[in-house]
Formats: sequence, C-alpha cells, structure tokens
Amino acid sequence: MQLCPTRLPGVYRVDSPAAEDQRGSFRRLWDAAAFAKAGLDFVPVQASLATNIHLHTLRGMHWQAGEAAEQKLVRCLAGEVYDVALDLRPDSPAYLSWHAEKLSAERGQALFLPRGVAHGYLTLSPGAVVDYLIDHPHVPEAARGARWDDGRFAIQWPARPLMIAARDAEWPDYHG
Repeated sequence: MQLCPTRLPGVYRVDSPAAEDQRGSFRRLWDAAAFAKAGLDFVPVQASLATNIHLHTLRGMHWQAGEAAEQKLVRCLAGEVYDVALDLRPDSPAYLSWHAEKLSAERGQALFLPRGVAHGYLTLSPGAVVDYLIDHPHVPEAARGARWDDGRFAIQWPARPLMIAARDAEWPDYHG
C-alpha cells in the first residue's frame, strides 16, 4: 500500500496494487502501519457502504462540523466514480481548492480525506458501490453540505448529474 500526496494538504490517493494469480486477486484495503508511516493518525471506527443504481448519480458535497469532524478513506468496490475532495479549512493554503480522482474497483485506489475536507462523487457507471472507513461515529446534527455546482469552487465534473437527492440539490452556496 502506497500513500500518494495530492495538491491538497493531507489528502492522499491510496494505491493498493492487487496480487493476481490463477485463483483471482488479493488486495490490501487497510493498513494501519502504512498510515502511521505517512504520519496519519487514522483509526477507523465505522464502515459504511453506498450503492448507486444509476449512471451519473451525484452524492455530495458533504462534511461533518465541529467535534464530529471525520477523516475518511473512500474506495470504489464496484464500477467507477469521479471522487472529489474539497478543502474547506480556512487556514489551509489550498482553501476552496479541489482535487478529483477516478476511483474504480478495477484499479483499487482509494482517497483519504482529513478533517475539514468535504467529499462528493459522481458515478461513472451504473451499479457503482462506494465503501467508507470513517474515524468518528456519524452525528446527524453535525452533517453539513454545499452545492456541488457552487461557482466559488468551480469543480469540473465530467458530466451533469442525472440523479441527485433533494437534500444535495438544495444545499446552499458555501459561505464559510
């Protein structure tokens, strides 16, 4: 497992190549020692799974506020997604900048998101399944969101969403 820094401080693409043979493949999905070696204090306490029936389903942009702020390791287990990290840390040199990765089951990569970084994705295939390892229990009243198409962020999505929850479509523009 290799943690590759992105242009957003603390956001890493996590590469986990598969060992393959006549039986199939084997891939490491979590390695505490690799995260510790990269200087990341990440101890998952919750795992969540999102299934997405339709092509171009959008989920995001989400984060947890205050003491409920989360770190996440996000991985696509089936299909492919365009996964976006958005830096909302006012003291960050990358404040309001974003980074995207195409995550797929085939490539096996993941994206690590530190506290203060919002997350969202657009499915690039029907049937995409996304796995989250999270280091803090979910606190519904701390849930926050911003518009996926907020001009302040200028995220370059590969397509317009065809499916989006009313809650995600109605988030206000960001005023942080």
